[in-house]
Amino acid sequence: MIKVLIVEDEDLIRKGLAYTIDWAKMGCMVIGEAVNGEEGIKKIEELHPDLVLTDIKMPIKDGLQMLQNFKEREFEVIIVTGYGEFEYAKKAIELNVFDYLLKPIDENKLYEVVGEVIKKISEKEILRKLKNTVKNIENIKVLDTEIYCQKSSYKYKNTPVMIDYIAQNYSNKISIEDIAEKLEVSSSYLSKKFKDDTCHTFNDFLNSYRIQKAINLLTEGNYKVYEIAEMVGFSDYKYFSYVFKSYMHCSPMEFLKSNVLIRGADAENDITGSS
Repeated sequence: MIKVLIVEDEDLIRKGLAYTIDWAKMGCMVIGEAVNGEEGIKKIEELHPDLVLTDIKMPIKDGLQMLQNFKEREFEVIIVTGYGEFEYAKKAIELNVFDYLLKPIDENKLYEVVGEVIKKISEKEILRKLKNTVKNIENIKVLDTEIYCQKSSYKYKNTPVMIDYIAQNYSNKISIEDIAEKLEVSSSYLSKKFKDDTCHTFNDFLNSYRIQKAINLLTEGNYKVYEIAEMVGFSDYKYFSYVFKSYMHCSPMEFLKSNVLIRGADAENDITGSS
């Protein structure tokens, strides 16, 4: 759930925002209220909201003074302002707020803007998770295919045969029974020996190999997700998404979006010279 803090000195507006808007429907919950910017600062530090809705003109500290206390914000901001406060609105834009709404608040417009904020927060969370995993998206390794394919120290002579078979046929429907039949051995014996040598079951190795190939294709950005599913041997797109998520903890579409975001961030860093 997206955590929302409302900072507004007018009781009627603050309570209206908190209790008449269907926040749960949008995947949000109001975690606190504040009546001025000073109280808002304390609530932000205490509650760590994802989204702050704040008025500009308030006693003690106004909304812009409140935001100036948070130079590097981890939360998004929607400003609520009156028609006669355009100069304040311009200052709010300089403070990198997401958007501002005019009083009296149009409920439909509020839903629209909050929906856009939620998308941005979700993208940032996906990006954060992936960047915590790897510094560069191309370095993601579900399975280091080169090491397994080039390894020569397997104890069981048929292990490299099985790996080669997977490498050559992963885009097709295959099973350990297919290989067992070709090698004229039992599939259970083959399965045991393969796991002893690789520490993977045959199906886990096959799925890992396929997902690694899918990651490589997703980072290229040349194919649609359903095309990639078929290219790496999944005829059922939903099953592909399920398997992908079990390894990567995000859906193929989320990964694809994150790839675009990471590349965009890298390009921006190149331009600005930041590290």
